[in-house]
Amino acid sequence: MEESIYTLQQLLSQVKGALDAAFPLSVWVKAEIQSMSVNRSGHCYIDLIEKNMLTGALLAQARAIIWSSRYKSLAVRFSSEAGRNLDEGINILALVTVNYSELYGLSLVIEDIDPAFTAGEAFLERQRTIARLTEEGMMDLNAQLELPELPRRLAVISAETAAGYGDFMEHLHNNPYGFKFTSELFPAPLQGNEASAGIIAALGLIADRKDDFDAVLILRGGGSATDLACFDNYELALNIAQFPLPVLTAIGHERDVHIADMVAFEHLKTPTALADFFVDIFATEDYQVQTLAGRLSLAVRTKAGEQRQRLDRLVSRVRAASVAVVGGQRQKLSMLEYRIGALNPAAILAKGFSLTLKDGRRVTSKKQLKLGDIITTVFPDGNVSSEIL
Repeated sequence: MEESIYTLQQLLSQVKGALDAAFPLSVWVKAEIQSMSVNRSGHCYIDLIEKNMLTGALLAQARAIIWSSRYKSLAVRFSSEAGRNLDEGINILALVTVNYSELYGLSLVIEDIDPAFTAGEAFLERQRTIARLTEEGMMDLNAQLELPELPRRLAVISAETAAGYGDFMEHLHNNPYGFKFTSELFPAPLQGNEASAGIIAALGLIADRKDDFDAVLILRGGGSATDLACFDNYELALNIAQFPLPVLTAIGHERDVHIADMVAFEHLKTPTALADFFVDIFATEDYQVQTLAGRLSLAVRTKAGEQRQRLDRLVSRVRAASVAVVGGQRQKLSMLEYRIGALNPAAILAKGFSLTLKDGRRVTSKKQLKLGDIITTVFPDGNVSSEIL
């Protein structure tokens, strides 16, 4: 049988006809946005892909376009309802028309995108990430580290122009107590596709100098759910969980807790609250020191008062004992004086007695005398000399 011969145009025309017949109406397609760009005319060009959920291998790829007449309103509605921008890396459910051109090949014209699908996919992805980190034992890993008692050397990851960073610096360094801190900024993007990688890179720089810091702070002054989607990234959460220093977050979103918050050592709602966290540590320590100093001063005063009372009692006892001793000694002295006075020869002579002396020595026996000795007899009113015959 003779084979049919087609020109390229004829072949592609038949392909186009077959596709038009197979897909006469728009169809809903699930795919991931690999890349997207908007040209000057406002047309949005997108590369759609599908991956194997287990291996990540690429299964299919197609070009798509959203015409400018539809793109702006579609993007605004999607952002409002899905809670994030239409961006690279997200899964979408798109209503597409299959378009085939003999010159430009197959393309999909996107007419609508279902925001609820993407929001649901984001929620499921978040739950899968939490489950994976929990299974790997990462959720409480960083929280098990010890924060120094007085952490004052802080590595800060933020954008230098971010309002939250400025508020944090003002609150920390101009605190009413005058506590002194050192902080070093490691700039990083805090939203968009590059945010997670940028924060991870900043963590790497800090890890190289981990001995210079007491803690790492990740700051952002709030934003939309779309802006903060990077803080649910698995790789970022894994780096925070395994970081060798305590990592504290203050992303600034009042309603939601992000996965980065969950694996951090501590998370605060706002950068100013995080500044207060460190100031309060020092204020508490200062209060305790002052309280201890007051208690010590009171104890010293109490002890000094007790010792003073003991000393006063001891002095009183010494004085009383001294008076008693002196009184007793005075009495003894009086008795001794009396006794001495009673034995005084002059007192004895005054009683009618006399004293006989020989050569100036008292004579108490006649045996001390012999004939011819000269003696002196002492009377109260004078002396008489005699010779022994």
